Formats: sequence, structure tokens, C-alpha cells
Amino acid sequence: MLELPSFDDPSEEDALSWREHALCAQTDPEAFFPEKGGSTREAKKVCQSCPVRTECLSYALDHDERFGIWGGLSERERRRLRTQAS
Repeated sequence: MLELPSFDDPSEEDALSWREHALCAQTDPEAFFPEKGGSTREAKKVCQSCPVRTECLSYALDHDERFGIWGGLSERERRRLRTQAS
């Protein structure tokens, strides 16, 4: 499971309830944080069928996550998405 921050504010925790349904919680977390130049294929394959992919990607974009695969996108792909949205 991806290690996400815990929050003392219950409204923050409610906003992160999507994590309970994340398929990454059932797989090797190292696949989602490959070494530089490592393959992201395994993680992206899991993300393709994840029911909370959109919520995961939104979290990563909202919190400027700089590492790992979130919502099926690498950090570089998320950066490109932010640039296109600007």
C-alpha cells in the first residue's frame, strides 16, 4: 500500500477514504516507486483496473507528489499534465 500521511482532521481522513479501495494496497508497494530508470509497467497495469484511479491521480496532483506512480501516471507524466492544464 502506498504510504500516505495520516491526518488528525476527520474531514481530511474522509477525503482519503478512497485508499481503502486502491488495488495498490494488495500489491508490492515497491512496484509503485521504481528506481530511477526502472520499469513502471507493473504499477501502471495495476492502475488500469483500479476503481479509484481518478481519486488517486487527483490526490497526487493536489499534493504535488514528486515520486512514484499515482493514478497510473509517473511523476514526469503528471508534470506534463499540469503543464498542459496551465
